[in-house]
Amino acid sequence: MASSAAGDATPSSADGTWRGPGFSEFVGLVALMMGLTAVTIDSFLPAFPAIQRDFAVADPNRLQLLIYVYMLGFGIAQLAYGPVSDGIGRRPALIAGIAIYLAGSVLAMLAPSFDILLLARAVQGVGGAAGRVLAVAIVRDRYDGRDMARVMSFCMMVFLIVPILAPSMGGALLLAGSWHLIFAAMLVLALVNLAWFGWRMPETLHPAFRRPLDARAVGGGIALTLTTRTSFGYATALGLLTGCIMGYVGSAQAVFDTGLYQLGPLFPVAFALIAGAMGVATLINARLVRRLGMRRLAHAGTLGLWVTTCLQLAVMLALGGKPPLALLILTLACCQFLLSFAMPNFNALAMEPLAAIAGTASSFIGFYTTLLAAFCGLLVGQSFDGTVIPLAVGYCALSSACLGVVLWTERGRLFGVGAVVPPAR
Repeated sequence: MASSAAGDATPSSADGTWRGPGFSEFVGLVALMMGLTAVTIDSFLPAFPAIQRDFAVADPNRLQLLIYVYMLGFGIAQLAYGPVSDGIGRRPALIAGIAIYLAGSVLAMLAPSFDILLLARAVQGVGGAAGRVLAVAIVRDRYDGRDMARVMSFCMMVFLIVPILAPSMGGALLLAGSWHLIFAAMLVLALVNLAWFGWRMPETLHPAFRRPLDARAVGGGIALTLTTRTSFGYATALGLLTGCIMGYVGSAQAVFDTGLYQLGPLFPVAFALIAGAMGVATLINARLVRRLGMRRLAHAGTLGLWVTTCLQLAVMLALGGKPPLALLILTLACCQFLLSFAMPNFNALAMEPLAAIAGTASSFIGFYTTLLAAFCGLLVGQSFDGTVIPLAVGYCALSSACLGVVLWTERGRLFGVGAVVPPAR
């Protein structure tokens, strides 16, 4: 169904030719669909002190709930978007999701209390889930194998530029006015996404792969995902590594801004330096994946991350959890660099065997990995004690678990070029 070149695989007109955007525009549009979540999370971090002051939130760790309730809505809603899009198509499902996101953004702008703001964030998560699920499904509709991994890497590269810029954007909006302007910016970005997608992206779901909207079909798709060893294993590994990122994002404001290092307006700079390492790694991955393959790069990144997190934990313990700022930024940037070789390839490896149920599979994998990541990230973030030791412990524990899961998935064989993994456990 898919091909290595954009525009050859999925018919979008009666004569079977592709009428959608070219490769670069396709990557940009899909990256925007994915990037809306990064903007929704990361641009919001500098606003924590203002929100704490406006709503008289006594416990600063409670502000992290603004991230995790979003992730909860984001994770649960993903169960719906995939099966729905497998039945009615990608376009109407995404448009519905953006409409929900817009409603959540308006509610957040008008929130009279912290509890209502939490509710608004959950609604945003429910709507934002559409972009995550359908971006992956649309890529899977159009590409397979190493070409799919290459497209996902480019999408991730653009997507990872957002965390570099988003906190600075949020800080600039705070200088111009209140934190409500950040939600206004989210609203505008979602409208741009809706207009661009509606204008340029045709339906990518091949008619032959439409599935009925019934519980048996959805359950069968989920069961197939769970019993496909490659898909379940790499989805679990992806969730664990995403948990590292969520733990870091949840802790970042307390560590860099108002807590340990008191950076204040310089917080976005530290955040950008660490996020920038992810963007560089993803670009390198996109250039190498067609030549070296997904497994080699993913396994190298996983092993490197495990070694680095073990060393990081030892150093942080030796320094009492309060290292020099430059050392912390360096070690975290190294961790983010290495996990960025694994994550896009984990996602592609998990989806590769599931072309016939791409929407349902992307939906369930997104649900599973998001909730796993949010749970792990919440444990790490809520453990903040004024030092970086909880963050270092979280990275080390999650990367160790990830390595174990990859070994289980590959039956103990790493770096297997073209390794064939049996489709069921």
